[in-house]
Amino acid sequence: MKPVIETHDLCKSYNGRTVVDHLNLTVPQGCVYGFLGPNGAGKSTSMKMLLGLVHPTGGSVELLGHTMSETNRIPLLRQTGSLIESPSGYLHLTARENLAIVADLKGVAHKDIDRVLEIVHLTADANRKVGQYSLGMKQRLGIAMALLGSPKLLILDEPTNGLDPAGIQEMRSLIAAMPQTTGATVLISSHLLGEIEQMVTQVGILNHGKMLFEGSLQQLQKHSRGGILLRVLDVPKSIAVLNRQGIRAVTQAQHPDVLELPALPDEALAALVSTLAENGVGVVGLTAQTKSLEDIFLSLTQTSGEVA
Repeated sequence: MKPVIETHDLCKSYNGRTVVDHLNLTVPQGCVYGFLGPNGAGKSTSMKMLLGLVHPTGGSVELLGHTMSETNRIPLLRQTGSLIESPSGYLHLTARENLAIVADLKGVAHKDIDRVLEIVHLTADANRKVGQYSLGMKQRLGIAMALLGSPKLLILDEPTNGLDPAGIQEMRSLIAAMPQTTGATVLISSHLLGEIEQMVTQVGILNHGKMLFEGSLQQLQKHSRGGILLRVLDVPKSIAVLNRQGIRAVTQAQHPDVLELPALPDEALAALVSTLAENGVGVVGLTAQTKSLEDIFLSLTQTSGEVA
């Protein structure tokens, strides 16, 4: 099945400064794809190139199975909904009136308004003026505007930015269900993995305009194996045995009977415990530490300098 988004060595430079550096992005159909990276990593510029709002310096973009060009850009974007900046709208008009304006601009029948209002849970507030809306409600209205016309692809830039915890949770539930409720594939950007990890199935991590990781959320979680905490009865003998195995152990000042070992595969760890027992070392406890996904994200992106 052809990816919904595919870029090939996509590049963007401003005044000789590289912002997006040979980006190869693949978004499978029917997924929620988390496009992650610290502020200034090049995410927004990449998304604007996907929408034809910024012209690339090099490389190409494929949307919905077609290479984007000046001749087919508009037809492709008619099948794409987006929320790139903060949601725009007329504050003195109701949500329904705002949606009617957008529907007219898109050439979409007004009967579609009720459908998108229901999807974003704004039906009960459809006739309230947008100026009375909370930030979370305005974000949901922006997504409703993007959903008019039943697009096959949604591109959302930092939709949880500035929301309170309740608003973030509401946005998580809304976006996670999008492939089922709307049939749309979703590309969502964020600089905070913890805010969107519960809604995405695929992940791409960008820094300095370069892709550091791309794959499923499960593949990213495989990087979560941390060090081993080993509690033993004889620390000096344990260290000697470990040294012979080529394993460096660090003692903990607060727990002198606990050794910290590097991450080891399960088979290697089982063999090590057997070796310690064969050498007369009593192993009292063993704990395999796990990195949080935020720790993995930071370890992948901790390099100096940023791009805009």
